[in-house]
Amino acid sequence: MARMKGELIIKKQSLYNPKFTLVCLGSLFFSASYNMLIPELPSYLSDLGGARYIGLIIALFTLTAGLSRPFSGKLTDAIGRKPVMLFGALVCVVCGSLYPVLTTVYGFLLLRLFHGFSTGFTPTAASTFVSDVVPSNRLGEAMGIQGIAFSTGLALGPALGSLIKLHFSYETLFYSSSVMAFLASLLILNLDETLIVKQKFSPKLLKISKQDIVAKEAFPAALITFLAYIAFGVILTLIPDWTERMGFANKGVFFIVFTLTSLLVRVIAGKLSDRYGRIKVILLGLMLLCMALIMIGAMKSATGFLVGAGIYGLGMGIVSPGINAWTIDLSLPGQKGKAIATMFIALEAGIGLGALLSGWYYQEIPNRIPTALYVCAGLAFLGILYLLFRIRSLSR
Repeated sequence: MARMKGELIIKKQSLYNPKFTLVCLGSLFFSASYNMLIPELPSYLSDLGGARYIGLIIALFTLTAGLSRPFSGKLTDAIGRKPVMLFGALVCVVCGSLYPVLTTVYGFLLLRLFHGFSTGFTPTAASTFVSDVVPSNRLGEAMGIQGIAFSTGLALGPALGSLIKLHFSYETLFYSSSVMAFLASLLILNLDETLIVKQKFSPKLLKISKQDIVAKEAFPAALITFLAYIAFGVILTLIPDWTERMGFANKGVFFIVFTLTSLLVRVIAGKLSDRYGRIKVILLGLMLLCMALIMIGAMKSATGFLVGAGIYGLGMGIVSPGINAWTIDLSLPGQKGKAIATMFIALEAGIGLGALLSGWYYQEIPNRIPTALYVCAGLAFLGILYLLFRIRSLSR
């Protein structure tokens, strides 16, 4: 086993080891904990009298998630993967318990701001942890499997959340979110730290320099992430209302279909990226995203809507593990956490901008939703053009 300062370089050849299994299960429960709230939050905020602030539900969450990424990346590389993962999960536990307490519009929005710290920390450290415990030649496959776990939470969370709200209450939904996050915390506590050389936490570690904010070498992956995830911010904000308009009682049905098809291809996509290269696989995913976004906006039937959701899931299931593995490939030795944080900053910026602008544009006028989706398709196409240009440049 070869080591570099603060980093585990050569891993055991077994992919399905206990550490990898535990972090995947933790990712599932963590993802379910905050995603189970998504379909019901627009209605909840409207009931509080804040309908005009719907775009801020996702935007505020992703704002603090994005702002915290440089800190989580630096701390992941300094104090270890485990404490950073645990902090994010505990934020979800606390915030889920506070939603029933802060029952004003501004109290709710403030809580969304703090809740965003959860995804600013846990996913950064979890992805870095995965790269520590799997063989480097199977990294794409591993990222695909972890993505399956995370996406299972994304699928089950909204469906379960809407079911809980349908039969119980908002309060029960919020406390259920806390329970999910608590289960994730228990799983994380059972992990062994993988960072070899660790520092003790010190407030000085929270001092961020320009060099700590972004990993310039990860810019290509970050750009594609930004362009692809703007659409996800739009979908998180507008699709619950569009789903209801299509005649579905459960607002989480889009996320169920999207996630199920995403699960079907994640491992295969990861393996293909290991074999044929990240860029070629990501290109295929972006093409499917363009097709899906146009279809979701154009189709007027429930069947067409679900087919579009399925194709969107295929596209995201191909793009996501490819980008994650590509980010690790581009990272400098000893700075994987920083590179992954950079990619996640782009992800949060894309989701946040998409949510904010689409919420501002929407104004509860359903006929505006297709236009927002078509714009997102155009942005994904820009990503295709960038990758084609990069392929051409590298081949010279």
